[in-house]
Amino acid sequence: MKILIATAYDYPHAGGLSTHVTTLKAGLESRGHEVDILSFSNVSPVLRKVYAQGPSFLLNKVKKGKGIVWSHNVRKKMLQALIEKNKHKQYDIINAQDPFTALAAFETGIPTVATVHGYMTFESISKGSMDEGSAEAEYMKEVERKVYKGARAIITVDQRLKEYVKKESGVEATAIRNFIDIHGFKPDKDKKVEYRKKYNVSTQDKVLFVPRRLTKKNGVIYPALAMPRILEKHPNTHLIYAGSGEAMGEIKKIVEENKLEKNVTLLGAIPHGQIKEYYALTDIVLVPSVHSAGVEEATSISALEAMGSGSPLVACAVGGLKEIVNHEVDGLLVEEKNVEELADAVIEYLDNPLKGEEFAARARTKIEQEYSHIAAAEKYESIYKKALSK
Repeated sequence: MKILIATAYDYPHAGGLSTHVTTLKAGLESRGHEVDILSFSNVSPVLRKVYAQGPSFLLNKVKKGKGIVWSHNVRKKMLQALIEKNKHKQYDIINAQDPFTALAAFETGIPTVATVHGYMTFESISKGSMDEGSAEAEYMKEVERKVYKGARAIITVDQRLKEYVKKESGVEATAIRNFIDIHGFKPDKDKKVEYRKKYNVSTQDKVLFVPRRLTKKNGVIYPALAMPRILEKHPNTHLIYAGSGEAMGEIKKIVEENKLEKNVTLLGAIPHGQIKEYYALTDIVLVPSVHSAGVEEATSISALEAMGSGSPLVACAVGGLKEIVNHEVDGLLVEEKNVEELADAVIEYLDNPLKGEEFAARARTKIEQEYSHIAAAEKYESIYKKALSK
């Protein structure tokens, strides 16, 4: 098949959707398919700024939410134009990665499958981009419903999203949990010292790693809040964040108030290839997701990558994380927003490094058996074929 994976967001970018697209492409190509990726990044930078980003900023000054609705609709028109321009490539199917891209794909007449990565409307509310119950929020929700009903097939990345699609539209989706490139993300701990020297990380420190976008639903403030308690027991602990987002300022404030400047590093967004090296130099990975405005973590790619890379994992017991992690078998689950539990879980690993190694080994085995990108690509292929037969 000739497959077009499309998104109205930037690609590549620091985030799970971009990682999903890259990994799905690799899996499908390994099965002999031709795969192209089309995104908002393919639009001229001038057009993006003049027509999407600039007016969006101004409209949000008029009323919260107006700007994001404007931006999404402009992105939809731009994606539609790009798809039309590339029609000569004769794609068999489009796999849209967000609702507005799906609307764009519908207009081109090319058979479309939509993948649902999250709760678009609720996530906008959680970020503070629009108000709950507003006309803008209802408009976004209606777009979601239209896509669920209009696509040839709907794929969700976890069971809760499947139930959400059913509740909102009556459509029966197929849940395919997120996945990783099991060859790209593999245990590489023998290079721990090498990578620490490369990134100027002390070989004597115990390193905690948070590979997350710095946004509210990812609970990124809680590792910083847990650090004072952790440092009481293990004063040579260093917390590293890799990600950017609106919670950056709040984390910096926590660091300053608790005088943690020497023990916390905020890298900002870094290339995905570097993320792999940070997993290798890390002692413990933290995925502290929380519920926020009706949004909860799906099958976290960050958690899967950590488990695939041989890193002991501490995660909050919300959403898909409860499906991924078997508590006290291949990782530790803690109550969301519970700073003491989070700190105690980290201390438990630091006090018992062999326990962490055992959990990490079991986690790697689980990833190989259940979260391979090759197996996931086969499932996607099956859905594409069924969609084309409709």
